Amino acid sequence: MKERFIRFMQGRYGSDQLSKFLAVTGLAVVVVSVLLGNNPAALVFYLIGWILIIASYARIFSRNVTKRYAENQTFLTKTYKIRSFFQKQGNIWKQRKIYHIYTCPSCRQKIRIPKGKGKIEVRCPKCGTTFIKKS
Repeated sequence: MKERFIRFMQGRYGSDQLSKFLAVTGLAVVVVSVLLGNNPAALVFYLIGWILIIASYARIFSRNVTKRYAENQTFLTKTYKIRSFFQKQGNIWKQRKIYHIYTCPSCRQKIRIPKGKGKIEVRCPKCGTTFIKKS
């Protein structure tokens, strides 16, 4: 069975970030439509959700690899700032156990200070401003 699926997927594009985004967004819209109950807006959300899910699977099973690749690259370039923002926030969140992260009052540069050092004078490496913070 696994070999048959592998043979079926040969020459097809497969899953990428845009396909995953469409599938998750479609599923979320379908769930919202179920929560809205029986009204015309819920039906519209339900149809939009299923259209997104079907579009995701159409991309996955497509044989036009170059076009799907170009679409995915366009999606990645347009969502770069949003994705990098959340990636930075995740990195900051992971470092909060060991470090305090302060923002320089003059240039807004983020400065990482180890925890447990008491009150210290922090010097901004970018602009040279000094300020006192508790670590």
